[in-house]
Amino acid sequence: MDSVTETATDVAHRPADLEAILMGAVEQARAALAEASGQDSVGEYLGASFEDPTSATHRFLADLPGYRGWQWAVVVAAYPGSEHATISEVALVPGPTALLAPKWVPWEERVRPGDLGPGDLLAPQSEDSRLVPSYLSSGDPQVDEVAAEFGFGRRQVLSQWGRTDAAQRWHDGEFGPGSAMARSTKRVCRDCGFYLPLSGSLGLMFGVCANEMSADGHVVDSEYGCGAHSDTPAPHGSGSPLYDPYDDGVVEVAERD
Repeated sequence: MDSVTETATDVAHRPADLEAILMGAVEQARAALAEASGQDSVGEYLGASFEDPTSATHRFLADLPGYRGWQWAVVVAAYPGSEHATISEVALVPGPTALLAPKWVPWEERVRPGDLGPGDLLAPQSEDSRLVPSYLSSGDPQVDEVAAEFGFGRRQVLSQWGRTDAAQRWHDGEFGPGSAMARSTKRVCRDCGFYLPLSGSLGLMFGVCANEMSADGHVVDSEYGCGAHSDTPAPHGSGSPLYDPYDDGVVEVAERD
């Protein structure tokens, strides 16, 4: 429970005897905690603060397993003319150094790319904007023409927004032109013999890599590139691409007497 900052008006309207009653209810607050949670759970007294002219909050260090840094807050109240305060509320609240649980995330938002494993089932969200019923046009002329010609289709197909979303994700991802691998070479996938363009409108920008030594089986941007491009020249001689072979036969070894 957070304390409310008092105004000058609050202080002026709080009688001195009422203030003394509220601030003097330390042992009364401690006894309420002992009754609610046990004497051993109540630690050092941390002070008190006013909530309004007729109530104050007393704080104690909470001595509970798993609640390091937490505090007990006991709200006491009294009205002008009262002889003693009454207990209004007892609560366990986090202190400045308390360890708090991470922000709660709804279960449907917890699954992340790569979490799906063998045997797992993951249904699309209701009214998923990436999908449209198959009786509607997908917006991809090549796909729509083929489906209409053969008279078959899937229950749902990728919407135009779904394709755009996927294209942006692939373009910005590990196999896009902005990746470290692509920036380290001047050759691009669209000129590579291992590049298999996708069909439909996405084929203008994306394909699948068929080089097992590179991004084998992954969708790659046509502007992506790597050192295993089909036009990569072979190294000179029989050495490695970076170093010429070293012949240690030319080194003479002198025998020590």
